[in-house]
Amino acid sequence: MKPSAPTSAVAVAEPGVGHAPAGPPPAVAFHPARPARPRLTAYLRLAKLGMVDYYLSLIVVGSLLPASGAGVLGTSSWATLAAFLLGELCLVGAAVAYDDITGYRDGSDAANYGTDAAVRRLARKPLLAGTLTEADALRFARAAIAAGALCWTAALALAPHRPWWAVLGVAAAGLLVPQYSWGLRLGYHGLQEVFLAAVGWAFVLPLYGLLTGRATALAAVEAFLFGLGPLLFGVYSNTNDIAGDRAVGRPTAACLLSRRGNAVFIGALSALETAVIVTAAVLGIVPWWFPAALLPVTAARVAQFTVGMVRGDILRGRLIGIRAHRVLVVALVAANALYAATT
Repeated sequence: MKPSAPTSAVAVAEPGVGHAPAGPPPAVAFHPARPARPRLTAYLRLAKLGMVDYYLSLIVVGSLLPASGAGVLGTSSWATLAAFLLGELCLVGAAVAYDDITGYRDGSDAANYGTDAAVRRLARKPLLAGTLTEADALRFARAAIAAGALCWTAALALAPHRPWWAVLGVAAAGLLVPQYSWGLRLGYHGLQEVFLAAVGWAFVLPLYGLLTGRATALAAVEAFLFGLGPLLFGVYSNTNDIAGDRAVGRPTAACLLSRRGNAVFIGALSALETAVIVTAAVLGIVPWWFPAALLPVTAARVAQFTVGMVRGDILRGRLIGIRAHRVLVVALVAANALYAATT
């Protein structure tokens, strides 16, 4: 997974995911000039807790509930939301921790960060920075998986509804999310881009089902749009990391396609987001004014592609993508509130 923590336009953080199987540690070790931060801070960095973009799924789901007629949430619904969020935090934390371990072992993180460590904030890589050992990271990842499984089991037990498809979605996500670059190593089988989007989908629609007992076309559209968000900044990360990903055999679209082909692919994904928004309005799935409400997102995508692909400033384009995803969440919440108030 290549989502990111918030950064300035220049200092763009890179969670650094997708790496090859275990091998010798990198020959070059990087260490910060300033003293090592406390171990708790290092673990928080390992879990990439500043990478909030997937966790915004709860806000989107919450904004959908009034339109579904859910009314005031009961105790079980609030408990389900809390347990689901904790499970998200743990499982994503495990995934990015395993990813950092893999990148440390095969040397790809050292290669990717060696040329622009200052820009990409080496402190966000505790293994490279020397603030955690590999054994520390492994223990953290295993504990995070266990805690995540317990939290999502509790969410299923507490949920006011348990449609089979929602239960299956939660179980599948719990099993697969930590295996991006570990275990099944899904990012090494041509599934990297699908994975980034699918995690976002899994964090919206199944939770909506647990709270309402059904899936609506509106919820499906918003889940799809939400999942595109991390994908539409992840592909810029992949473009920046072509050399490192090719070296460790990670077949991202950016590695497999020509430079022009990759630009066309990213442009098509950006256009797909707009096409889904407009098509949903034409089909009556969302209100007619829905595309206007999401116009800031469309404008941000144009700016992102122009800066990142046309002008070649990949990391700045990635940062615009991160902000565009957050603008999308705000726009969806506002649109859902207006829709609920007018129906």
